[in-house]
Amino acid sequence: MTEVEIADIFRQFMWTAVWMGAPIIGTALVVGIVVGLFQALTSIQELTLTFAPKLLMMLLVFWLTAGHMARLLANIFDSVVIATIAGV
Repeated sequence: MTEVEIADIFRQFMWTAVWMGAPIIGTALVVGIVVGLFQALTSIQELTLTFAPKLLMMLLVFWLTAGHMARLLANIFDSVVIATIAGV
């Protein structure tokens, strides 16, 4: 295996990690902005008001996208790891 092949495998794994984490990170961003705007408009500065909705929405999105994440992980495993072990 050359350095180029190792870098390509690493790049594929990193992009898979980005696509797996994007829905959860995006949800945290959107909920954080909405709750921040709500707090700014109402002058409520409660710490749990930012934490609880963000956590609940992130768990919901994780539950909804867990199948997609598993498919991404299985695809990268089949196309990269098994192929590398087999020497294809």
